[in-house]
Amino acid sequence: MTLLAVAVAGRGVVDPREPVFHADDEAVVRGTAAFETVRIRRGRAVLLDRHVERLERSSLSLRLPSPDGAREVALQAVEAAAADEGALRLFRTSSTLVATVSALPPGLEAMRGRGIVLVTMRVLAHGLLTGIKSTSYGENMAAVAEAERRGADDALFVSEGDIVLELTTSNIWWRDGDVLTTPAVSTGVLPGVTRAVVGELAREAGYRVREGAFTLSTLTSAEEAFTSSAVREIVPVIAVDGREIPRGEAGPKLQALLQAVER
Repeated sequence: MTLLAVAVAGRGVVDPREPVFHADDEAVVRGTAAFETVRIRRGRAVLLDRHVERLERSSLSLRLPSPDGAREVALQAVEAAAADEGALRLFRTSSTLVATVSALPPGLEAMRGRGIVLVTMRVLAHGLLTGIKSTSYGENMAAVAEAERRGADDALFVSEGDIVLELTTSNIWWRDGDVLTTPAVSTGVLPGVTRAVVGELAREAGYRVREGAFTLSTLTSAEEAFTSSAVREIVPVIAVDGREIPRGEAGPKLQALLQAVER
């Protein structure tokens, strides 16, 4: 990942090569930090206020200092990067509030064009980090590596009873007729900012949105499935555990609506 800009609360824009975290920061010592990833589109940080609100909730849950000034430091980094498209990340550690801007990961449009293949992995549905956007992503990254080893693009987490949860860094959706389904936050999934907006856009587009606890067979028998996240946005799912899922019209329609969102 190549950083285009870095801004630090109280210091402003700094050289991206300059260290900004101390060796005794809890983020380094124990992986205790809250973070957000925000899509930059047409030079603007999309849904920034919603991401800052979640950063505040996560920081409080992790007993970190309040991320006061997060919006301002984010805008400093975005302005310094001067990028039409990119990924903004906000970090609230025990001692530092940092915003970084990097280029989008390569191949996003190609991934959206071909769709992604998933394999399931069983996890506990609930934990002390449920609903918190923290940097403790070690298990998730190990799951991605295992999924790739098994010939897939990503892992789909399921809990006891084959209850569908989420992917390693995104939420999951599927469609039957005019009904779009996604696991409820009560199942232990992260309340994604993009997930919430997709639900709003779907209702405006005439879909019915259903949330709850659903088994894997409900997903694999669907007419269409896709994921949602801040950077990748909407990506079709074409297979789960070797079972193919058809392409559909809801994903592309919602992707077009999402691309029109700027604030």
